[in-house]
Amino acid sequence: MDSILMSMRKAVGLDENCDDFDTDLLFQINAALSSLTQLGVGPKDGFVIYDESATWSNLLGKSKNLEMVKTYIQAKVKLGFDTASLSGTMVDVLKETIRESEFRITVAVDAGNL
Repeated sequence: MDSILMSMRKAVGLDENCDDFDTDLLFQINAALSSLTQLGVGPKDGFVIYDESATWSNLLGKSKNLEMVKTYIQAKVKLGFDTASLSGTMVDVLKETIRESEFRITVAVDAGNL
């Protein structure tokens, strides 16, 4: 699946075709994308999605480190979208995933690998 929005729907436990929570998801996705821009990922002037048409390929082209960025966005979206239903342990795991992903993304950007 290449659609960013559809894959994030699935990541938070929704059917990929359920658009009931798209506004909330889009806020979280675009916040994560803004963070990625500050980390040096994606177009220099930022990347924003509005609907299902934005794809992972649009964001990163053919980068081989795509999965790292997907994991980062998934953790940020899940933490921002669904915190109330998460256990304290799961919140900690997501926060650690975000910290580690930010570090690894920064290393990859500095090495010219994204």
